[in-house]
Amino acid sequence: MPESLNADLHCHSLVSDGTLAPAALARRARDNGVQLWALTDHDELGGLREAASACADIGLRFVTGVEISVSVGEQTVHVVGLGIDPEHAGLLRELRALSAGRDARARRMAESLREHTGVDDAYAGASRLAGNPALISRTHFARHLVERGVCGSTAEVFSRYLTPGKPGYVEHAWASLEQAVAWIHGAGGVAVLAHPGRYRFTPPQEHALLGRFRDLGGAGIEVVTGSHSAADWRKYAGIAREFGLRASRGSDFHSPRESRCDLGRLPALPQGLSPIWDLLH
Repeated sequence: MPESLNADLHCHSLVSDGTLAPAALARRARDNGVQLWALTDHDELGGLREAASACADIGLRFVTGVEISVSVGEQTVHVVGLGIDPEHAGLLRELRALSAGRDARARRMAESLREHTGVDDAYAGASRLAGNPALISRTHFARHLVERGVCGSTAEVFSRYLTPGKPGYVEHAWASLEQAVAWIHGAGGVAVLAHPGRYRFTPPQEHALLGRFRDLGGAGIEVVTGSHSAADWRKYAGIAREFGLRASRGSDFHSPRESRCDLGRLPALPQGLSPIWDLLH
């Protein structure tokens, strides 16, 4: 497949923290000129069957995917698995276990938000906005606080309340990097480090993370993504070359009203990189 392919290999449906159904996302991707599309819901495979069926109906090439939450030190890192078997029993079992602690975390978040914002129905409001009641995320709380007029945008909610060190943030133990990569490999997929420019690692910490990821069998890194600047594209293109990683491209689209970048609207990968889609069949 060509380097300039309009591939969008990272987005979310209402099965996790997006606002559109998988079939609606497929149609939006096709209408926006996407040629190869993946649905990568957080720790969840429940939307893949609908997405695959919709893509078959409209003639859009589809790649199965998932985005797994990983704890690295005190930060949460995301690893995207592409080309996975959506019926793989081991992966399904591990993702169910990973999600088991989400409800308790959501209730602790709601209590903290009540104390700091006065909003006393945060858990109920976030639950109402979650398409999957088993997966209440920070994004659902952010949307509810915008509805309640606490902040003007979900980005403002995150910056004031829902990032590490802020009053509504609750730490959670996710998968280890080793586990996430092994689960993806076990399900026949390739592992991609998602939006590396978003993490708050020092250069030595980032270098150590990338080396560890590569040594575990990680295949790629998102170079062009919705949260990266042009400087980030250049930086992570160089890092992809340095570490021998394939380059991926994905909008990280969640919602027409909230996302920084729409499906299929990213620039092409920088020249001279090996695209991750060459490993996908």
